[in-house]
Amino acid sequence: MIFIIELSGTIAFAISGILEARRQNMDLIGVFTLAFITALGGGTLRDILLNRHPLIWVADPSYALMIFGLSVIGAIIFRGNHFHPAERWIVIPDALGLGLFAATGTAYALNLDISVFVALLLGVITATFGGVLRDLFCAEIPSVFRRTQLYATCAFAASFAYWFIHASGGDHEISTFVSIFVGASLRLLALRFDWRLPI
Repeated sequence: MIFIIELSGTIAFAISGILEARRQNMDLIGVFTLAFITALGGGTLRDILLNRHPLIWVADPSYALMIFGLSVIGAIIFRGNHFHPAERWIVIPDALGLGLFAATGTAYALNLDISVFVALLLGVITATFGGVLRDLFCAEIPSVFRRTQLYATCAFAASFAYWFIHASGGDHEISTFVSIFVGASLRLLALRFDWRLPI
């Protein structure tokens, strides 16, 4: 189940990069680059900060191959401004991926005996910084820094949930599922009720 959620989350993040690249009228190289950094940018930054080698997509090239395949398909399918159906399709897997990636980032940090607060931040980085890099590549203020529906806050809540359950004696799998539930639920509620942080 965790593998399925990880796969769907990675695909959702990649598709969001593909959609943004098509909005910017990028060619296939641009589409692949934006899809790649959106899907794997957060995890790559986490691994660099934690000095984990090889990087996840270097150790397992299937991630890069899958994203390249999605990019080719996406560059063909997504033309003009017909993105709204695709954006609706990725809301749920994106929310699930948010919770999972927050959990994995937090778990990797805790395994290295890093302080709890820094571990939580690394969970947020894992879940959100692919999108930050995507927006920076498009010369935009990253959406997580603008007053949009809660996103980074959901990742922080998911990271905290992972740490809390793990510190209370729960194993990695239970802690991860709680993290996914908290992060995804909060994100979907934020979208449904337009929850935003105050200015």
